[in-house]
Amino acid sequence: MSAIRAAEAADVPSILSMIHDLAIYEKEPDAVKTTQEMLHAALFGDNPRVYALVAEDDGGLQGFALWFLNFSTWEGVHGIYLEDLYVRPSARGAGYGKALLRTLAGTAVEHGYARVEWSVLDWNEPSIRFYRKLGAVPMDGWSTFRLTGNALAGFAAPAPTAGVAAHQ
Repeated sequence: MSAIRAAEAADVPSILSMIHDLAIYEKEPDAVKTTQEMLHAALFGDNPRVYALVAEDDGGLQGFALWFLNFSTWEGVHGIYLEDLYVRPSARGAGYGKALLRTLAGTAVEHGYARVEWSVLDWNEPSIRFYRKLGAVPMDGWSTFRLTGNALAGFAAPAPTAGVAAHQ
């Protein structure tokens, strides 16, 4: 293994390719709508709020971690939310995933962030075992909720006012 480094604009095509590979692994091969232009704008636009690390060796990019900041109202500081961690199947077991996560943890500590957190699919036992070996613990008792698509648009629409009594 050669290096873990911040992603550069030239890495966008490889990162997007790995995002597609991750979607296939997670049994959602048609779910990725992201284009190279969208990913480039998110990572390198005027005000980026998404960040990526890449694992690189002489054979090119072997993995990536894509993340953004969240905030803990209880801790009063930011944390890191790891959106995606992916290592190419041919490179698994070589330490890339651990190195990406260690670098991300170092970023959190360096900036005084309270935590690094992420989600993992319940059926993804290899990843769950890997994360537990690192000392990560599941957030038992919590469920992830999401508004998306038609439900998001419908909920965001202004509520009808006809027939609603005004407060007096």
